[in-house]
Amino acid sequence: MRITRRSALGLVGAGALAPAVAAERPQAAIAFRHGIASGDPTARGAILWTRVTPPAGHQAPVAVEWQVAELAGGAVAERGRADARAARDYTVKVEPTKLKPGHDYRYWFEAAGVRSPEGRFRTLPEGKVADLTLAVVSCQLYAGGLFNAYDAIAKLERLDAIVHLGDYIYEYGRDGYGAEIAAKLGRQVEPPHEIVTLADYRTRHAQYKTDPDLQAAHARAAMIAVWDDHETTNDSFREGAQNHQPETEGDWAKRKAAAMQAYFEWMPIRDPQPGRPWEAINRTFQFGDLATLAMVETRLLARSQQAEFKGATPDPAAFAAVLAERNRPDRELLGEAQRAWLEGELAASVKAGRPWQVLGNQVVMARVPGPDLEKLLLPEQRAMLGQLPGAIAARVMAAQASYKAGLPFNLDSWDGYPAARERLYQSFHRAGSRPLVLSGDSHAFWANALADEQGKAVGSEFGTSAVSSPSVGDSLPQVPLGTFLEKSGEEVQFCDQRAKGFILLELTPERASADYRAVSTIFAKPYAVQSLARFEVDAASGTMRRA
Repeated sequence: MRITRRSALGLVGAGALAPAVAAERPQAAIAFRHGIASGDPTARGAILWTRVTPPAGHQAPVAVEWQVAELAGGAVAERGRADARAARDYTVKVEPTKLKPGHDYRYWFEAAGVRSPEGRFRTLPEGKVADLTLAVVSCQLYAGGLFNAYDAIAKLERLDAIVHLGDYIYEYGRDGYGAEIAAKLGRQVEPPHEIVTLADYRTRHAQYKTDPDLQAAHARAAMIAVWDDHETTNDSFREGAQNHQPETEGDWAKRKAAAMQAYFEWMPIRDPQPGRPWEAINRTFQFGDLATLAMVETRLLARSQQAEFKGATPDPAAFAAVLAERNRPDRELLGEAQRAWLEGELAASVKAGRPWQVLGNQVVMARVPGPDLEKLLLPEQRAMLGQLPGAIAARVMAAQASYKAGLPFNLDSWDGYPAARERLYQSFHRAGSRPLVLSGDSHAFWANALADEQGKAVGSEFGTSAVSSPSVGDSLPQVPLGTFLEKSGEEVQFCDQRAKGFILLELTPERASADYRAVSTIFAKPYAVQSLARFEVDAASGTMRRA
């Protein structure tokens, strides 16, 4: 079931269409506890966001004024007024439309005599563009550690926008993912249970937005975001999710609608367009004559259910069944309509003469075979594997058996949908584009040289690690898993399965440069930032090399 505006109102309540109520000045002080944010920039503005925390018991709308001023000089360029209403959890989104292209602006909100923090953003440029700098992030488990990567991003001297590839929040309760670390750091989640209802999702978003490092990054630059699975629940697909149990958690369509409503309320993203399903958050951004950024949706709109094992103990028959399911030609990730839209956007960008087409995509696209640990491990490393906890050791053995049966490293990535990937690659060819593919989800850094089934180059992939979410490599500290993946797959040029951080992507007409920046720790402050690796792609040849 796809969620349109009409069907969503029936699922989560028609508060947005309730009769208008005049705004009232609260009798007690309001606050801007969740900071401010901007997103989805255009050449004339951006979406500006905040949330008003009203006094306890206040139910009426709160009048909010907003102003935008040039960063240099301070002259107010545009202003307006909006109401923070209970129907949208007292969040506010506005959009200035009269600004100059390619300029830096600052903005703020005021309500009941209280002024919000200031933020800044840069409008999209028009015409000739010399360079572009983007910070690429993904996967921020509040319970998993501190958001030091966001603090580092907030301190960048040059930054045009932040690209977020999903998993902005996680759905688990206090007894779930990251529970032990959360207890040590005092980062237990709210509400304490797994989030299912609209109130639950709103509360979790609100908690994330109180993090000072995340607030600082939002105040630093506009964010261009898409969701992945955890904004709803783990391993979501068109009709359900691995972590959704209808018998105890209710109807999937209602849960999905609640999650999307909270996302649109709490994120600086443009609201759904009339006539389009809420799931269709794919959209395009033009950076003058330099680059097109196309953000795609790979979870809720068209994704087929992940190929997965049935039962607790996989055997040869189970491997064969999963492999057959994985290889079905009708399995989808983008869906035909979104793929055709993307092909058109890429072709238009190539026709316009832009050297770069950048794809904001959630999951790793490259072919990544699983490593054969028996061949790659040194004798002393094999001995350490024997000391792993029983549950982890069992998963390692099952994974090794699946790799030998021909299954890839990750069935939730594009590797679980090879036919859909080939259809996408054919779209790349027809559009005349060899895009830069950005990916998240994996909690690991990647540099991959993408190729189709015939071995023809189709593009380059820069995969960012997590801000704070644990990875497979964290479970196997004795194993250089990233290095083993580099040795196992022809497309994998670089992989780090342990580091946390972000990618700083810099584009010029001649080259693209991806700087893989890691924070030294996510468990304490202070921390240090180091560059793990840097890869460049030549615009003329499309070739990738380590710089």
